[in-house]
Amino acid sequence: MSKQPKRMKAAREGIDRNALYTLDEAVKLVKARATAKFDETIEIAMNLGVDPRHSDQTVRGVCSLPNGTGRSVRVAVFAKGAKADEAKAAGADIVGAEDLAEQVQKGVLDFDRCIATPDMMPVVGRLGKILGPRNMMPNPKVGTVTNDLDEAIKAAKGGAVEFRVEKTGIIHAGVGKASFDEAALIENIKSFSNAVMKAKPSGAKGAYMKRVALSSTMGPGVKIEPSSVVGR
Repeated sequence: MSKQPKRMKAAREGIDRNALYTLDEAVKLVKARATAKFDETIEIAMNLGVDPRHSDQTVRGVCSLPNGTGRSVRVAVFAKGAKADEAKAAGADIVGAEDLAEQVQKGVLDFDRCIATPDMMPVVGRLGKILGPRNMMPNPKVGTVTNDLDEAIKAAKGGAVEFRVEKTGIIHAGVGKASFDEAALIENIKSFSNAVMKAKPSGAKGAYMKRVALSSTMGPGVKIEPSSVVGR
């Protein structure tokens, strides 16, 4: 077994792996250990008490982080005609129809979020195997299949974060940057956690939010008491 890198070993000092910290404590610990030469992303991971193999236990939604994500988001929009012009005016980075679909099929995905007008879904639907695993497939339930392109593009660029439970029952997302102050990170995390709670499926039984952990891109994980991440 390879030895633990000195940097990670040092970062783990002061963290009790068996302890559950409050959200405030966890944010302090994670920020203090985000010492990379770039602005690390602060990431949250939640283990939910659901079995996504059952249709009544899937968890999916979108949350607008009050303090944004701290990263520049490139938005692609599938639209044509007047709606394509509307998307460009609203600030979309890439706009197209069949031509954009061809680029995606070739593996060219120069964007982070994808939005489509309803009439373009027959075209976008063919890209499910490519966009789906990347959590980029437009979906009306999270506001990315819409004719209100101006609002959807603003939300995507302003801090909207989509989430979807994985097969293992885990949800993870970036909730800010290490450069954010503690209050901003805490507010973002609680907003995200509340959104996940609201998305609790009807088929979930027993404890819903079972385990929560916070980390930075290059830092160690810190376990959090689940009850401290929800509410105001």
